[in-house]
Amino acid sequence: MRKTLLILIAIFTFLGLKAQGQNINNENTKKEIEHDWFNQSPIDDQVYGAEIDKAYQFLQDKESKPVIVAVIDGGVDFNHEDLKEKMWINKNEIPDNGIDDDENGYIDDIHGWNFLGNAEGANITHENLEITRIYKKYHQKFSDVKKRTLSDEEKEQYGLYKEAAKRYEKSLKDAQRQKKGFEKYTNKYHNAYQTIADVLQTDSIVINDLDSLKETDKTYKKEIKTIYNFVKYGISEEIFEEIESHLDVALDYHLNTDYNPRAIIGDDVTDMSENYGNNNVYGPEAFHGTFVSGIIAAKRDNELGIDGIAENAKIMALKVVPDGDERDKDVAKAIRYAVDNGARIINMSFGKDLSPHKYLVDEAVLYAQENDVLLVHAAGNDANNIDKVKQYPTKIIDKNLVVDNWITVGASTKTCNKQFAASFTNYGDEMVDIFAPGSRIKSLAPENKYQIADGTSVSAPVVSGVAALLLSYYPELSAVEVKEIIQKSALVYPDVKVFKPREGLRLIKWKTKFKKLSYTGGIVSGYEALKMAEDYKK
Repeated sequence: MRKTLLILIAIFTFLGLKAQGQNINNENTKKEIEHDWFNQSPIDDQVYGAEIDKAYQFLQDKESKPVIVAVIDGGVDFNHEDLKEKMWINKNEIPDNGIDDDENGYIDDIHGWNFLGNAEGANITHENLEITRIYKKYHQKFSDVKKRTLSDEEKEQYGLYKEAAKRYEKSLKDAQRQKKGFEKYTNKYHNAYQTIADVLQTDSIVINDLDSLKETDKTYKKEIKTIYNFVKYGISEEIFEEIESHLDVALDYHLNTDYNPRAIIGDDVTDMSENYGNNNVYGPEAFHGTFVSGIIAAKRDNELGIDGIAENAKIMALKVVPDGDERDKDVAKAIRYAVDNGARIINMSFGKDLSPHKYLVDEAVLYAQENDVLLVHAAGNDANNIDKVKQYPTKIIDKNLVVDNWITVGASTKTCNKQFAASFTNYGDEMVDIFAPGSRIKSLAPENKYQIADGTSVSAPVVSGVAALLLSYYPELSAVEVKEIIQKSALVYPDVKVFKPREGLRLIKWKTKFKKLSYTGGIVSGYEALKMAEDYKK
């Protein structure tokens, strides 16, 4: 599967393709899925996981209490065989009676809330990117004006528009070019494949056929070269369809200024007083949130799927992230819901490049800080130094205020070598606090399935799971203390040199020390964190 992935990366690089957003890069495979290695130990297993199995040896005979972890994401399959016993249940709400029993503003919110729908049950699947929304909002107003003619308020809007327009116009041009290039390439492939199939008089070409034909007939050298690696590594027609679908979604939804899914909600995206949505926390799609939730809380030792990290965690599902960019208002509402309904940890495996209503999220983040709730955020998958390239949401409220209840997580691999830092991960010794397993991780998929995926979206819930372990066994710890323990107990490898993360193929492999990629310079350890917590209050 890894070789297949490398070929696909080569195709994407050749065409200039790039996945949008920070979601998990899912890999489908029919082969046996490897063990959930994030539970293992660098010392005991020589696998650079988060030492969870080892942590449970330390926790023998110790008592724990439930801790609620809010997963702000794209939906959760709350009936999954490995998760259904681990879902948060709002005990103050009577299921399906159509009444807001606990008077919290949300009707029948049994496992959480869906902020991407309406009361009639309609839900948003695809969304614009934020750059598209900003572009279409301000383009008519600002496309032909001079900045000096604007008021101070308009100048701020103009600056946001100019940044969005630059990114939007480039993204649209790239997507159109990619679509055209892909169609040309696939036509070439299919023509070559059909030519060879006709020569061999078969519908299904195998690699031995190509090797034999290459030796006996030089006529089809060009066609064989075109399809050779695809046949060799068993790349199916479904792969081409997935790439084509990716491109179509970008053009039809992400970058389409005529597309407005928010009309089904009909809200003012700056008015926090409005309540909207429904209790369908699964929604039209639930892979990402189910995968994230599984890492945190999948039931342990039940001979199903994987062992999640925190045996006494309860998942509160908050659906905010569509296929596209999340809205600032939805994120802010979800954070406040989580705080008001008892979550002590909030996992946020999402992000974007611009945040037009950042103040709404900032106010919610400060609300979480005031109420002693820990926020865990994925660093992002663009291979950027986010000390220099801004990502949202962020722990930085303004130049004078940085919240202390926030952890940003980069992605590491299971081998402590030059590939220790995942090639896609964002990094930065100011903005990224710690690294955690995020490469080829096994977790839950909807409908009682299990899959492998990569991404900092995977790494963040590893840290959220460790935080939940700490708070379930040491509930007196504050959010700030949990953060400090996770940071101070990190496993640090000061002399390990790694390839610096970068997009696409690593034609030039710049090296750096792993310790320079984050504030701690290390990876999370559940075992070491729990040992430190034992003595933290003494």
